[in-house]
Amino acid sequence: MAAVRKLIVEVVDARNLAPKDGHGTSSPYVVLDFYGQRRKTRVVARDLNPVWNEVLEFNVGKPSDVFGDMLEVDVNHDRNLGPTTRNNFLGRVRLDSRQFVKKGEEALIYYPLEKKHLLSWVQGEIGLKIYFSDDVAPTPAPMPVPGPASSADEEVKGEPKPETDAGPTEKEKGNEGPPDAEVAAKDDSDHDEDPGDGGGEKVQSGTPVKEERVVQDQLRTSRSMPDIRLGGDIPVGPKPIPRVSSISSFTSDVSDRFPIERSSFDLVEKMHYLFVQVVKARSLPTPGNPVVKIVVSGSQVMSKPARKTMYFEWDQTFAFRRDTQDSGSILEISVWDPLISSSMSDVAGHNFLGGICFDTTEIPLRDPPDSPLATQWYRLEGGGAHRGDLMLATWVGTQADESFPEAWKTDTAGNPSSRSKIYQSPKLWYLRATIIEAQDVSLSSSFQIKAQLGFQVQKTKSIITNNGSASWNEDLMFVAAEPFTDHSLLLFLVEQRGSKETTVKGVTTIPLVTIERRVDDREVVSRWLTFEDPNEEKRVYRGRVQVKIFFDGGYHVMDESANVCSDYRPTAKQLWKPPIGTIELGIIGCKNLLPMKSIDGKGSTDAYAVAKYGNKWVRTRAISDNLDPKWNEQYTWRVYDPSTVLTIGVFDSWEAYGSGSDGQKESTRSDFRMGKVRIRLSTLEIGKVYKNSYPLMLLNVGGLKKMGELEVAVRFVRMAPTIDLLNVYAQPLLPIMHHIKPIGVVQQEVLRTIAVKITAAHFARSEPPLRREVVTYMLDADSHAFSMRKVRANWLRIVNVLSGVIDMVKWLDDTRSWKNPTATILVHVLLMMLVWFPDLIIPTLAFYMFAVGVWNYRYRARSRPPHFDPKLSLAETIDGNELDEEFDPVPCNRSNEMVRARYDKLRMLGARVQTVLGDIATQGERVQALVTWRDPRATGIFVGMCLVVAVVLYLVPSKMVAMTLGFYYMRHPIFRDRMPSPALNFFRRLPSLADRML
Repeated sequence: MAAVRKLIVEVVDARNLAPKDGHGTSSPYVVLDFYGQRRKTRVVARDLNPVWNEVLEFNVGKPSDVFGDMLEVDVNHDRNLGPTTRNNFLGRVRLDSRQFVKKGEEALIYYPLEKKHLLSWVQGEIGLKIYFSDDVAPTPAPMPVPGPASSADEEVKGEPKPETDAGPTEKEKGNEGPPDAEVAAKDDSDHDEDPGDGGGEKVQSGTPVKEERVVQDQLRTSRSMPDIRLGGDIPVGPKPIPRVSSISSFTSDVSDRFPIERSSFDLVEKMHYLFVQVVKARSLPTPGNPVVKIVVSGSQVMSKPARKTMYFEWDQTFAFRRDTQDSGSILEISVWDPLISSSMSDVAGHNFLGGICFDTTEIPLRDPPDSPLATQWYRLEGGGAHRGDLMLATWVGTQADESFPEAWKTDTAGNPSSRSKIYQSPKLWYLRATIIEAQDVSLSSSFQIKAQLGFQVQKTKSIITNNGSASWNEDLMFVAAEPFTDHSLLLFLVEQRGSKETTVKGVTTIPLVTIERRVDDREVVSRWLTFEDPNEEKRVYRGRVQVKIFFDGGYHVMDESANVCSDYRPTAKQLWKPPIGTIELGIIGCKNLLPMKSIDGKGSTDAYAVAKYGNKWVRTRAISDNLDPKWNEQYTWRVYDPSTVLTIGVFDSWEAYGSGSDGQKESTRSDFRMGKVRIRLSTLEIGKVYKNSYPLMLLNVGGLKKMGELEVAVRFVRMAPTIDLLNVYAQPLLPIMHHIKPIGVVQQEVLRTIAVKITAAHFARSEPPLRREVVTYMLDADSHAFSMRKVRANWLRIVNVLSGVIDMVKWLDDTRSWKNPTATILVHVLLMMLVWFPDLIIPTLAFYMFAVGVWNYRYRARSRPPHFDPKLSLAETIDGNELDEEFDPVPCNRSNEMVRARYDKLRMLGARVQTVLGDIATQGERVQALVTWRDPRATGIFVGMCLVVAVVLYLVPSKMVAMTLGFYYMRHPIFRDRMPSPALNFFRRLPSLADRML
């Protein structure tokens, strides 16, 4: 039965509305408009904080150009209950339907009321719950059976007929084939729905494979497959040639014969493939499960054994690269009895069931959005098949073909795990459990609450009960991933009898599906939960606990480092803002990769690339045994914030070696990381294509190694108006809840580690899986480990930042020393102007910064976006011992002597840091000593000098004082003393608290 989608709007309440009746109150009601459907709530008389709690339903139709996809909520005052000459408008809210969620994900949100025009007087907010609900439509009453005339009328009107999963049976009716083709096609429609064995490279004829086809269809307009009906003797596919014909060499590329139209894959190079789709066969003289052998261009492949129904079915597609120099012009397709098919030879002759040959120069070309080529019955020649027919289709296309993701490919050696895939990371929520108090627990005992969600365990502090109750008021935070159906939060009442002895006295279970969702900082109503004895079969009461448990959807669950994050949106979809653009990525290929494994004494690499942005991950196919792989795959993402980073990583796959004599051992090996590339979107110009090669650098225990080069093409396309794009830079980076109720740095890092584990476990359940080492490398899970190299690199970064200030101080000292008299005189003139016209100080500084920015414009990066800098990372000059220390796991597994040496080195570094911190504290304490009378004489001198300065400044104009001090500071060196100034000597003599430390 069909489902009818409805939009449900729960109008809960409003707060702090503006008074409109002339007596300090209002009588509000709400009018909602969606797709031209208007609904109205009841009127709440004389209340500025009305409560409605009404549920209104709207039918959801197709997108309308007249009404749009906006829900308009108007709050008005009823004039009948409060006569007034004022306007009855109290405020409005306009919401985009893209913000709405499905039933079960809704949350109460308070939207601030907006003005209708500039002079409107509006205040307050309205609380709404909005969600989509899919209800089953009632079954319509049976209609009378129409007669022949009405059936003809329906066909004339073009009423659509239901399509079955019969594959190409409709196309067979007009195809050239044997005389009984129509009968076979009719019979075929009754048997094609039998389920297959699921092995090999089967492509379901009537069921689209969503994961793979999204990769190719994101940037291409999808089309339905029309029925092809041809009459006469016009062939649909290529004409087969006799098997005895001569074989000529294939010398011309397919693009030289007929130009293929430009597809949406405009960032990558086109790769031409010869596609062969083998569907089924009939009338074969064998009781077994035959196989199909395809030979072209020196490559041969065997299909899986046929699935026996009324026909012999394969439903497989094969793709052969056509850019090789030895590409032949003959395509041979033969059917073999499975008894000797593995030997790949025709031994006795009677086991060869027949074959077909095609001239590849006559195979048609197609490129989406062209419709797929219709399959056709071909008569098998030779062998023992006297009336055998094979249904197939063959064409020349590109990687944009919809059959490409599921096809057997020559560059992947047919490995099923090597296909391109799109992965969606799980939707993560912060689960906050506030433990308030417990009652009816044992007296004079120390208790604590332990909460467990999956592998996450947290505990409250231990509290000694008082009169059978204990109070904590502690927040425990967890990370939970949708769906929540099979998960529960467990609360344990733990009694502590000794330092290490604990006993679980009670347990309670809270299913996650029953927990409330919050998207703002509103208070959640607490509830009491009952503890039960876990050791008793019957329910035994062990006390109760008061808790507040809810999902915090106003946060962004961090799974990446904050400085290289690809998404900052909150978890709740209702808080998402419209996208500002799209980022398009073309993964072209790699060059000069290093061999990662040795197979049969030969070095090889099975490389694949993984790209990550937001919650969408993509994985290219794994190119087998190629040091210069070419993927030429293109993907796109929606962009919500330009200050985000796109990450592309390259890995070597071991999945192709998961079977055989050593298959079990090889399949457990980790995919070797070969390097990654980060591209910050804010560094890209809008609409410009950046096509560059980036070095793949890997830092391991052996040092920095260049693994090869990755060639990608990137383009950032703006969707939002320019003013909206620029307005993003004024918005906070993280959602508002991170600022209203921030999470501590240490706690957030712990939660990030948990989020990475949950994401890795989620991708491990995919097929093919994204392995844990891939996910952790892409998310920089180990980026916060201690490294002496990073300590020195960060110190040099600080020095580099302060270099401008240091250069300014040096220039000022050179000017003060009269090394360039002309510059010193000009500075005197500038000082006089700024002193006598102080209003010019800020404009002068602003103009100076403008000039610096314009001057540096010509030094901007033009060739490619910034990439990893080995010099900045000190990766080229790092010591071997420090590398070993950086990659040493925790806990350390090195010898005691090495650990002792590292500890001594760390103590020396800590001593330096200790000295610097002590010097900074000393200077600050000397400033405090100026007025705290630690040194009475020094404080008396300072206080007396302050009085003299105050009197002088009262009597002498400030301009004269400023000019005098400036001239005195820049006086010629012949008038200066080489000893430090009296003021500096006085400051250095002030006492600090360093002499009081032990």
